[in-house]
Amino acid sequence: MGLFLIPIIIFGFIILISGIFTVKQQTSAVVERFGKFLSIRNSGLHFKIPVFDRIAGRINLKIQQLDVLVETKTKDDVFVRLKISVQFQVIKDKVYDAFYKLENPHDQITSYVFDVVRAEVPKMKLDDVFERKDDIAIAVKQELNEAMVNYGYDIIKTLVTDIDPDLQVKEAMNRINAAEREKVAAEYEAEAERIKIVAKARAEAESKRLQGQGIADQRREIARGLEESVDVLNNVGINSQEASALIVVTQHYDTLQSIGEETNSNLILLPNSPQAGSDMLNNMIASFTASNQIGEEMKKQNAKKGIGKKRDEN
Repeated sequence: MGLFLIPIIIFGFIILISGIFTVKQQTSAVVERFGKFLSIRNSGLHFKIPVFDRIAGRINLKIQQLDVLVETKTKDDVFVRLKISVQFQVIKDKVYDAFYKLENPHDQITSYVFDVVRAEVPKMKLDDVFERKDDIAIAVKQELNEAMVNYGYDIIKTLVTDIDPDLQVKEAMNRINAAEREKVAAEYEAEAERIKIVAKARAEAESKRLQGQGIADQRREIARGLEESVDVLNNVGINSQEASALIVVTQHYDTLQSIGEETNSNLILLPNSPQAGSDMLNNMIASFTASNQIGEEMKKQNAKKGIGKKRDEN
C-alpha cells in the first residue's frame, strides 16, 4: 500500500511545482482561468492553480521603439521618404487594455503615423520639411497619444530621424548650393580685386605726387644754383648775359657727357659748335620776351573787356 502511494505523491508534487512561476522585472503576466481573464501578475514569484489556470501572455513594460518609413509628396510635388521613430510604453495600470484590445500594436501605430505624415507633409514645401521636422514629430505624437491611450499605450517621444528626397532632387539641391557658394566666392574675389586696384591706383597717385614734388624740388635747387653761379660770376666782373651764356654752355657739355656715358641711349642729334650755347641762350631770351609780350597783350585785352562790361551794366 505504501509503495502504491509514492507515485501519487510524486505526481502531486510535480503538479504543485508546475503552478509556481516568476515574472521578470518590467514585465507583467496575464493569468486566465478556463480561458477567462483572472489577474495580472507583476514582477516576482507567483502561484497559479495547475490545470485550471494558465499564463495567457506576458507584456513588456519597457520603453520600446518602432521605426516607420513613410513615402509622401510635398507641396512642390517632390516625393520624399521620412523615417519616423516612435518611442512608446505600455501603461502599467492598463495592461489589460494593451493585451486584449489590440492584436498587433505595431501595425496600429504604423497606420496612425502614415495617416498623420501624409496629412502634414503635403502642406509644406521641401525646404520647409527640413526646417519644420519637429512640427511633424509633434503632430504625430499628439495624434498617437489621443488614439493609443485608449489601448493602454503611452507615446513617449516621436522623432523624424531621416528625410530622404529623390536622388535627382538631392543632386539639384547640391548644384544650387554649389552655385550659390561659387557666387559668393566670386563676389569676394571681385571685391578683393577691386581693393587691389584701388590700392594700386592710390599708390601710383602717391608715387606721381612724390615724383612731381621731387622734380619741382630738383628744378628749384637747380634755379637756386644757377642764381648763385650768376652772382659769383658777376662778382668777378662777368656781366649777367656772359654768365648765362657760360652756364648754358656748361650745361650743354654736361648733357653731352651724360648721353655719352649711357650705353643704351638712342641716337640723338645735338648742335656741338662753339656758338651753340650762345644760340640756345639767345633763343631762350627771345622766347621769354615773346611770352612776356603775349602776356601783356592778354592783360590789356582782358582789362578792356572788363571796362566794356561795366559800361553795359551801367
